[in-house]
Amino acid sequence: MLVSRLIAAATLLAALVGGVARGGEAANPYFAITVVDDQTGRGVPLVELRTVNDVRSYTDSNGVVAFGEPGLMNQKVFFHVKSHGYELPADGFGYRGTALDVKPGGAATLKIRRINVAERLYRITGEGIYRDSVLVGQPVPIRQPLLNAQVLGQDSVQMAEYRGKLYWFWGDTNKPSYPLGHFGTSGATSLLPGKGGLDPAKGVDLTYFADANGFARPMCAVKGDGMKWVDAVFVVPDDTGAERLVARFARHKSLGEVHERGLVIFNDKTEALEPLVIFAPGQPYSPCSHAFRYRVGQQEYIYLASPYPTMRVKADFACVKDPRTWESFTCLKAGARYAKGDPQLDRDAAGGLLWAWKADTSPLGPAEQNELLKAAKIKPEEARYRIADAETGKPVQLHAGSIAYNEFRRRWIMIFHAAWGTPSNLGEVYYAEAESPEGPWLQARKIVTHEKYSFYNVKHHPLFDQEGGRVIYFEGTYTAMFSGVTDPTPRYDYNQVMYRLDLSDPRLKMPPGK
Repeated sequence: MLVSRLIAAATLLAALVGGVARGGEAANPYFAITVVDDQTGRGVPLVELRTVNDVRSYTDSNGVVAFGEPGLMNQKVFFHVKSHGYELPADGFGYRGTALDVKPGGAATLKIRRINVAERLYRITGEGIYRDSVLVGQPVPIRQPLLNAQVLGQDSVQMAEYRGKLYWFWGDTNKPSYPLGHFGTSGATSLLPGKGGLDPAKGVDLTYFADANGFARPMCAVKGDGMKWVDAVFVVPDDTGAERLVARFARHKSLGEVHERGLVIFNDKTEALEPLVIFAPGQPYSPCSHAFRYRVGQQEYIYLASPYPTMRVKADFACVKDPRTWESFTCLKAGARYAKGDPQLDRDAAGGLLWAWKADTSPLGPAEQNELLKAAKIKPEEARYRIADAETGKPVQLHAGSIAYNEFRRRWIMIFHAAWGTPSNLGEVYYAEAESPEGPWLQARKIVTHEKYSFYNVKHHPLFDQEGGRVIYFEGTYTAMFSGVTDPTPRYDYNQVMYRLDLSDPRLKMPPGK
């Protein structure tokens, strides 16, 4: 009796599955909407489609929305369409959108005009990167398109090539099981493009360092309470000539209060970032930085840029471990520590301000320079950090970014985001050029804009450069934080988004001599 019931149930299930497979609409209950860049034909992620009754959907990294609202199927539905740096033309009433015949198993493609100079490609981290593509049965480029190592969100990337792989590190990491994940730096690896890794135009396959429960685990093995973040990740040979991955760390009590700072080194056996050097209180230190290499004469240095280069150290393991050998780019007297009331400025006999690399001296960046300007300690014409928007001529206040030499432009290039920008506080991204890392950096072109949403700590990845440096890739953290937005974008918020920039674009042309 039981056997016969089981056979009958199995027969019924097989019939149902077969019916679903044979019935087109039943097999795919979703209406696939693909939004593509009108310049490239590529799908655009992070596009909002909103119905008249405010049902919101967002395109995945293929530019796809799997629409399946039961009450709105089999009829014409109007979708308002909007996206940061992209737009549809407005109709006579000012609405930017279109009406589509929504049917299960159907599909439609919308072309959206790109305003940004840079092209948004895909989301790198978080849940549901290709959710809608999976729902409608479209192919996806990465191994884990829905959820990787239980990561829902990650903040501020660092990346370096180490022993034949790319090593990635992030600050805070969110998980599904509780609103707070961890604040101990998470990490992952990926294979290099052309050596088993994906073309960066398609995506990045991340293999996380995970704990026993499968969640991306804390990597920064520094003792003590607080948030443990790393920056300025670089690789240098140790005393035996072996490659070692080193980074700065800061253990925070709060965003603005630091317990301690120092250096960590990656232990290949424990797969953790372990303490290497603890900096003494008052040790010269620059803000959160990205590292790059630069040879001056016969000496190779590791530069730290935030986004201006403010610190460097010889690419020598003994020097790296000795904070006294680290040099700062500054106009303070050698050995001085910055103080608002007594900055100890270094001037020549004629009173000119002297900028130079000096060991064991406080760096002087834009924040300190602005304080000196307000206190009338230096004159406006003496200001070194005074980059302006090449289109409007208005000053741009840099917040964070990275620098690299570019073969195509034969110049140093900087990708950075601005503070107190418009229309977003921390979401306006710029491109700039200079003859040397130290600059002067004078003009910048806006390449990405956000509508009242943050996109901060942007990082250009020179290892992904293509066509002799003509095509470059950069990412940043897309987040409602510091934006004033109270309704974060589902899935995308607090995650990394990749962009591509063509440096032959005529819109990047700078004024003569700049």
